[in-house]
Amino acid sequence: MTFATPPDAAGGWRALRPGTRVVVRRRLTPDGPVVSDGGSAHRWTDLIGFVVEVSDAGLRLRTDPVPGRAEPTEVEVAAAEIAAAKPIPPRPTRRPRKT
Repeated sequence: MTFATPPDAAGGWRALRPGTRVVVRRRLTPDGPVVSDGGSAHRWTDLIGFVVEVSDAGLRLRTDPVPGRAEPTEVEVAAAEIAAAKPIPPRPTRRPRKT
């Protein structure tokens, strides 16, 4: 799976436009929590949301939670925390089951 949008490639995350649904790989601060998956630890997390604002300071996103599980919130991601970002397609629509 190719994930990264290099920061220098065609503007990188700075080229993202408001309204675009994106996934952003964000570095966690060194003194912050370490997320463990049972054997390895990492210091990053992925955010999925819609771009609200792009600036030299970073990105502001409106999260895209699973419907019915949480409310969207706005999150600021500092430029220094962005490891990668890329546009992703809209959330798939669920089709009702035929019974």
